[in-house]
Amino acid sequence: MAATPKTLFTPVQVGNLHLPNRIFLAPLTRSRAGPTHVPNALMAEYYAQRASGGLLIAEATQIRPNASAFYGEPGIYTAEQIAGWKHVTDAVHAKGGRIFLQIWHGGRAVHPALNGGDTTEVVSTAAVAIDTSIHTPLGKLPNAVPRALDASELPAYVASYADAATSALKAGFDGVEVHAANGYLIDQFLRDGTNTRTDDPKYGNASLSTRSQLLNDVLAAVIAAVGTPEKVGVRFSPLNSYNDMHDSDPAALSEHVAKLAQHYNLAYVHVMRSSFSPVTSQVDIVPIFRKNFKNILIANMGYSKDEANKAIADGAVDAVAFGTQFLANPDLPERFLKNATLNSPDPSTFYGGAEKGYTDYPTLA
Repeated sequence: MAATPKTLFTPVQVGNLHLPNRIFLAPLTRSRAGPTHVPNALMAEYYAQRASGGLLIAEATQIRPNASAFYGEPGIYTAEQIAGWKHVTDAVHAKGGRIFLQIWHGGRAVHPALNGGDTTEVVSTAAVAIDTSIHTPLGKLPNAVPRALDASELPAYVASYADAATSALKAGFDGVEVHAANGYLIDQFLRDGTNTRTDDPKYGNASLSTRSQLLNDVLAAVIAAVGTPEKVGVRFSPLNSYNDMHDSDPAALSEHVAKLAQHYNLAYVHVMRSSFSPVTSQVDIVPIFRKNFKNILIANMGYSKDEANKAIADGAVDAVAFGTQFLANPDLPERFLKNATLNSPDPSTFYGGAEKGYTDYPTLA
């Protein structure tokens, strides 16, 4: 007898977690933590509202002070921030949910105007700025020229990722997702469009191995910090042009980092299958990750319920992370189950503000 095809509602094991469905919440920066970067009651309400998802992946969270790349995004480097996140995880667990924290450094996307003028964490592989502007409390400004990190400085950044992972477990998270996507610090080392270091034998652009050395170091340190790879995932975006990013061979990069993730036996890989902005040429990177990573593969960006079900039934992916659909529909699993109409998201309320466009989207009930 043929096996029943898997769907979004088939339970799945991710690391040491048994999840009731494969409808995951993608990490969405919503800038509700305010100038202290301390998670608050509004954020606890937001995540608890979405606890019916198989796994919630909380938003990009700063691992070091003065590393804001938006405004009001949370941190995990002070006791107050850890305590704030504990309220969030307690609220999610009280509803029967499960939640990972995405740990992150913005690299050259960090801006002094978002950090009281401090330039310490405006860093990258090379002193080349993002060729766009950024919204700041002082208005729209050009991105700042970063300082090229010396190789001797990188162990301290690796330690910050490990410290953030330790703090995340202290705050009650079920695990952590290392953010290696979207043109932030680790991604800046991974892609040859930004890693132009020709005189750095360990972290430079000589090969995929050297470009991925920072990622390799971070994964090893984070796994050691949390005690098991079952509590660690990683996110990649080899095709995403956001933050002025590109790579000459995203297929080769995808294969390399997928194999690295498998080497560490990570709980999952979370891959963004396309770019925020239209580009002229794209390869289908999801099959590359599927071929080279045998644990849980999560994909996201633009999936409908039907497309997600087909991808899971075909074995192309194991789960799908939904972003703005889950933002606008806190009961997204129930709506998918009942084929109910979905609320439309309001982009004008995505970043900053209060409950409007954040915790006030209606449920079916």
